Amino acid sequence: MAFYGFAATLITWVLWAYKVGFGIYMLPFAGRPGPVVTMAQELEQSCLPSAGLCQNFPLSTMVYFQFVFAAITIVIMAGAFLGRMNFHAWMIFVPLWITFSYSIGAYSLWGGGFLWQRGVIDYSGGYVIHISSGTAGFVGAHWIGPRLAADREDSRPNNILCVLIGAGILWIGWNGFNGGDPYAASADAGAAVLNTNVATAMSLLCWTICDMIYFKKPSVLGAVQGMITGLVAITPAAGVVAGWGAICIGFASGTIPVRSPQSQPPQILGGKARRKITDFLFFIFLVVEHEYHGQESRLLPQN
Repeated sequence: MAFYGFAATLITWVLWAYKVGFGIYMLPFAGRPGPVVTMAQELEQSCLPSAGLCQNFPLSTMVYFQFVFAAITIVIMAGAFLGRMNFHAWMIFVPLWITFSYSIGAYSLWGGGFLWQRGVIDYSGGYVIHISSGTAGFVGAHWIGPRLAADREDSRPNNILCVLIGAGILWIGWNGFNGGDPYAASADAGAAVLNTNVATAMSLLCWTICDMIYFKKPSVLGAVQGMITGLVAITPAAGVVAGWGAICIGFASGTIPVRSPQSQPPQILGGKARRKITDFLFFIFLVVEHEYHGQESRLLPQN
């Protein structure tokens, strides 16, 4: 599912979806669709016509950079649908969701759409990537239904070494996303990279300490979870808060979600609904946390 989603997103992106997200104005929430496949287009300077911004690199670089954001959003969502959705349905779903959901959010917040015009800041994908994929995953988990009972009996990771390798790659790669979003090797990019690592380190340490308090010993998986929540929490604010603000965000992301994997589904949901989404609660908590820290970052000084 992940491999197909990555490949299908790229073809969808270059044929029409990139221009929906970053092209010429068509609607307050969408650009005019169209392909980006000619050599002249790939070599021309990158510009966001609706936002009135240009970057000092070719359009091909911008198309691929933004494609990876879109593809990762699909891969995150695939984690919610894995074991639930028929693969044939997934093949149809991916290009439709990229076109009518992801690209809409990208244009609204990054491409010069109505949220951009209102001054809404999503530095590196807190809303466009994580909240959109989390919301879609939550809705899909409810309507598609639960995984097989055999798949839910023991869902613990079965290879801690692979978890650590993936976590390391994820942490390193996140520097490229948050550091690349100013579209230049600027002071803003340097601040974003530093804040990303400060928040993540703080979150990892706090989660590890909480594990020692709650369970009397540290945990590798707990440290990885703290790392991920730190990366997620700092993303919408990486380049717009000071270092101490990154520490505050990391502290919150490393303490508030600690008990969420062991928590029960909200009682406001009916019993049937709870059974459908129980194994998905931690993922949703990350989305809620992202929203919380996105709002929190607006309250923190930027100097």
